[in-house]
Amino acid sequence: MTVASNSQSGSAEVPPVLPSIPLSPEPGPRDASLGALAKDVTTHLSTLVRSEVELAKAEVTAEVKKGVQGSVFFVIAAVIGLFSLFYLFFTLAEFLSLWLNRAAGFGITFLVMLLAAGLFGFLGYLRVRKIRKPERTIDSLKDSAQVLTQRGRGDSGGDDRGVRELSDSSAGRPAAG
Repeated sequence: MTVASNSQSGSAEVPPVLPSIPLSPEPGPRDASLGALAKDVTTHLSTLVRSEVELAKAEVTAEVKKGVQGSVFFVIAAVIGLFSLFYLFFTLAEFLSLWLNRAAGFGITFLVMLLAAGLFGFLGYLRVRKIRKPERTIDSLKDSAQVLTQRGRGDSGGDDRGVRELSDSSAGRPAAG
């Protein structure tokens, strides 16, 4: 098994390359049995699917690593910003103490912070509550499984009824919003 070389220096290694599906006919007897041909087809299909999954994994992994590395800087900026808020609120409390008792200024600042935290917590709760399961994806997967099981049993009789059922059942669905 060979390992693909990486043209970019310093980036992550690419996973090993899976054997490819030949584009030319494989040498072998011309009068192969139907069982041998079916075995070859399933082997090639399995190899193709594994290759596609490995390619997708390699691409997604590389992009996720870039995203994580970039997001580290956002996290550092957010932490510094959060620590800086302490000084902002301290300044607000001292500013209020020009007109009120110092303890009252800090108390009012504390209440403002609690109200802001409660408001953002409530807004976050409302957003999270709107999350729904992916109904269209689940329906599509169920339809695909049904079509594949019908095809596997040979129920279609060559009239593409399973394909029509899949397209008819998904045609009236509203777009995701």
